[in-house]
Amino acid sequence: MRYAQLSAFAADEPDRFWVEVADKLAWTKRWDKVLGDGQGPIPRWFIGGELNACHNCVDRHVDDGFGDQVAIQYESAVTQISRSLTFAELKDATARLGGAMRARGVAKGDRIIIYMPNSPEAVIAMLACARIGAIHSVVFGGFAAKELAARIDDATPKLVIAASCGIEGAKVLPYQPMLEEAYAIADHRIEATIYWQREQAPADIGKTDAVDWADEIANAEPAPCEPVKATDPLYILYTSGTTGQPKGIVRDTGGYLAALAWTMEGIYNCPPGSTYWAASDVGWVVGHSYIVYGPLLNRNTTVVFEGKPVGTPDAGIFWSIMAKHKVRSFFTAPTAIRAIKQVDPEGALAAGHDLSSLKAVYLAGERTDPSTLEWTEKLLSKPVVDHWWQTETGWAICANPLGVEELPTKAGSTSVPMPGWDIACLDEDGVPVAANETGAIVARLPLPPGAAPTLWKAEERYVEAYLERYVGYYLSGDAGYIDEDGFVYVMTRTDDVINVAGHRLSSSAIEEVLAANPSVAECAVVGIHDDLKGQIPAGFVVLKAGEQSDSGLLQQQLVLDVRTAIGPVAAFKQVHIVSKLPKTRSGKILRRNIRQIADREEATIPATIEDRAVLEEYYKLFEYESGAV
Repeated sequence: MRYAQLSAFAADEPDRFWVEVADKLAWTKRWDKVLGDGQGPIPRWFIGGELNACHNCVDRHVDDGFGDQVAIQYESAVTQISRSLTFAELKDATARLGGAMRARGVAKGDRIIIYMPNSPEAVIAMLACARIGAIHSVVFGGFAAKELAARIDDATPKLVIAASCGIEGAKVLPYQPMLEEAYAIADHRIEATIYWQREQAPADIGKTDAVDWADEIANAEPAPCEPVKATDPLYILYTSGTTGQPKGIVRDTGGYLAALAWTMEGIYNCPPGSTYWAASDVGWVVGHSYIVYGPLLNRNTTVVFEGKPVGTPDAGIFWSIMAKHKVRSFFTAPTAIRAIKQVDPEGALAAGHDLSSLKAVYLAGERTDPSTLEWTEKLLSKPVVDHWWQTETGWAICANPLGVEELPTKAGSTSVPMPGWDIACLDEDGVPVAANETGAIVARLPLPPGAAPTLWKAEERYVEAYLERYVGYYLSGDAGYIDEDGFVYVMTRTDDVINVAGHRLSSSAIEEVLAANPSVAECAVVGIHDDLKGQIPAGFVVLKAGEQSDSGLLQQQLVLDVRTAIGPVAAFKQVHIVSKLPKTRSGKILRRNIRQIADREEATIPATIEDRAVLEEYYKLFEYESGAV
C-alpha cells in the first residue's frame, strides 16, 4: 500500500492493521482483545496476550539460524575500542546476567536501575531485565546524585547495575561516589550494586554491597525468557517535567514491540540484516527505541557509539563510522548536525568516505531548521527526514515513511502523521483551526500501540498533564500548524509561544530567519518581559567556527532580516551573540531557562542539562549574579 491507503487502513480498521503487525512477533499466548480498557486512563493494546521482549529481540533470531550475525557493533571514540557481539553472544550474555539477577532474588515485576554509559553492557543489562520480566529504568551514567536518589525512591529498585565510570571526552568520571551519595540521600535501600568494571576507574568492590559484573555472571545459571503480559511494563523512563519534578513514563511491552516492528521498515526503510545507527544515548527514549529494541527486534545490526559528534576526535567521526560499518539508516539530533556544521561548515571531513550504503538521515529531538536540513541534504545527497516524536509516544508521530513511499520534503515540516496517529490543531476553546493557522497540536484518542499508557505510580498526574485540557485528545505540549496537504509543522512548545501585544508568534519562525544567515551556526529565540507589549522576542546566536563578522553589523542585519520576513509586528530588536546555547544532554535548547534568566526569575534548571556553567554567560549578559549555577 501507498501512504494514503495505509493511513486509511489504520484509521478505519485499527484492530486489523495492528494485528497484521503483531502477528510478526513471537507470542507465548495470543491476546483476547486487540484494544480494550485494561487498566489505566487510556485503552490498552493486546489485552491478555503474553510475550517476552528479549526473546523477540535476541533468542528467536538465534533459533532462526542467525546466531552468527552481528547484533551490536560498539564504537568508542573516547577509548578507541571497537568490538562486536553476535546474536548468539548476546543471548548468552543476557541469559547469564538475568541468571545472576535471579540468584539475587530479582523476580518478575521488580525494578532495576541501570546507570551506565553507551556500551554493549548497557544494552545487555536492559535486555537481561526484559528476559526475566524485571522492569528497567535507565538513568544516565553521571547523573547528579540528588536526581538519581529521587528516581530510586520513586521506582524502589531491588538492584542497581552500573559502570564503574564514564568517559566525557578526556575526562574520566567515576560513578561510585555519585551512587553512594545518592544512596545516602534516598529513603529506599538498594540490596546490591553490580559494577561493570572499566580499567579507567574501577569501583571498590565489596564496599556498600558493591559486586563485580564478571564475578556475578561467571557461575550464573543462564535464565530462560519469562513471558509477561502485553500490558506489563517493559521499562520506566524518567523525564523532567515543566516543574523540574521527574515523571516516570511507563512503556508497556506488547504494544511497544508491535509499533517498533512496523517502524523499522515502514519509516526507517531498514530490512533485516542491514545496519542501523541511532547516534543517541541509551538514557534517552531514542536509545531505548532505536539503539536497543527496534533494531534488534528487526534483526538489524545496531551501532552503539560512545563519544560526541565533534571533538572525539573530530567532526568527521559520524561519516567515518557510517562508512566503516555500511550504515543504511542513520538517526541523530539536529543539534549534532549543527555542531558538525559549526566546526566543519564546508563538510570537508565527509569527503573520501564511502557512504553508498546510506539511504537516509533521520533527525528528531528538536525542530530541524530548514538551513540545517538543506545543508545535510546538500552534503550527503541523501534524503533527510525531520520527524517528530516524544518520550511519551515512544516512536514517531509524524515522519516521511520512506519504507512505504517517499513523500515530498517540505523544509520546516515533520511531514505527515504515521498510521495510527490522528493529529489536529486546536484553538484555546478546543475548536480545530484552519489550514496553516497555529494551534495546539493534539492526537485523537485512542493512542496507537507503543505510546505511554500512564505514569509510574501517578495516573492522576498523567490525566492532568495529557488528557484534561482537551477531552478526547492527548495534549502533546507542542504548537504548530497543518498545511493544506496535511503536512504537520511543529514550531515550538506551547510554553514558547511569544505573545507580543496580543500577537502570538512562534519562536521557531524567528529562529528560522536567524539560522538562514551564513554566519550563524545555531540560535534560540525566547520571549522576554516588556512593560508595554507584554513580551518581546530576543535572539541568541552562536557563530560558525572561525567566523569574524563584526558583531554590531551582524546584529543589525539579523534584526532587518526578521523585520523583512516576519514583519514589524514581531518587535524584534535584541540579538545577543553567545558562545554556547544551554542544552539538555539530548540537545534540546533550554529556552525556558534563558527566558527565566532574562526576566530575573529563579531558573528551574533541569537535571538533564549538559553543562550548568553555560548559564553563567547569560546571567552576566543580563548583568546580575546567578547564585544558582
